Amino acid sequence: MPRAERERQMIEVAEAVFAERGYAAASMDEIAERVGVSKPMLYEYFNSKEGLLLACIATSRAQLREATEESVTGATSAEDALRRGLLAFFVYIHERRQAWSLLRQEMVLIGTSASEEIEATRRQQTDLVAKLMTGYLDLGSPSRVEAVAEIIVGACERLAIWCERHDEVTPERATDYAMAVLWGGLVERTG
Repeated sequence: MPRAERERQMIEVAEAVFAERGYAAASMDEIAERVGVSKPMLYEYFNSKEGLLLACIATSRAQLREATEESVTGATSAEDALRRGLLAFFVYIHERRQAWSLLRQEMVLIGTSASEEIEATRRQQTDLVAKLMTGYLDLGSPSRVEAVAEIIVGACERLAIWCERHDEVTPERATDYAMAVLWGGLVERTG
């Protein structure tokens, strides 16, 4: 099997094990067994359990960025861009629950490189929101744009966690909830 394909397979299995057991309880032995490789091979590819976790988070971050960036292509207004971006986020977390669980388990990982990677994912989304809003709305100073982007990302993270407890809430419905609060506040500030 080509190295890149084997690496992808290892990351997918590790993501599932980390999501099922949590990072601390997950074992490299179990991951290696599920992949069908030796434990030393995992270490050869990723150096450590934390290295494997970092690879999982980096993969999730790249996929989330791609999904949200693609979703806003062709947006015709700030409202359209925000709605498309929010929907892409909620679809991602709905369809990729294991990846999402890695990104939301930040408290367990504080003080590790993984918490820095999770924060990098958050900054990635915040930067994308700020860039989009700047292109469509006059929010004033750069610090205000950044603050608005942080509020949007933080609110959506909490709503996503709430959605986990409410299976009946579709990504579309979550987007509607978020838009009702967020867009109304943005329009009021720029109107």
